[in-house]
Amino acid sequence: MAKQGDKITNARTGQRMLFLRTGKETNGELLEIESFNLKSSMREPIHVHPKQESTAKVISGRLHFLVNGKEQIIGPGESITIPAGAPHCFWNEDDTEAHSVQQFSPALHIDEFFESFFALANDGKLNDQGMPPFLQLPLMGLKHKDEIRVINPPWPMQLLSYLILAPISFLMGYRPTYYSRK
Repeated sequence: MAKQGDKITNARTGQRMLFLRTGKETNGELLEIESFNLKSSMREPIHVHPKQESTAKVISGRLHFLVNGKEQIIGPGESITIPAGAPHCFWNEDDTEAHSVQQFSPALHIDEFFESFFALANDGKLNDQGMPPFLQLPLMGLKHKDEIRVINPPWPMQLLSYLILAPISFLMGYRPTYYSRK
């Protein structure tokens, strides 16, 4: 579990995170991170945070957000709030690194998801669409179902497949939390 001051890097996208305040320090109310995003053609999958509102305030550079199918470009001093359940993703397509402060409320366990997801990226375990290995996904998906979900297939289908595959995944040595092998 992340703590204040921890830093992680996603080798796939170049994104770096610095944990400013975690659920541990805020009694579960808030996760606050500094995010540094290089220009990258790699995008995260469109996803929702079913029980969390997220915000991003850009300090420098520009971030592109796709929220509910509408693209918005956020520049220095500007911010965006994404309601719980809104399909979205973000990226940097400019040559200048984008620096932002992002918040998730309530914190839940999204920090643990970021740590596992970045470790998978660093070990080259994400596919071209940025998704974890087929048998890793059911365990992570169940553990973080309140924090993050991809939008396709629909959640009831994801949940059913996760419940069916999770015991097999576990027997094959996968775990809900991924730690880097490097």
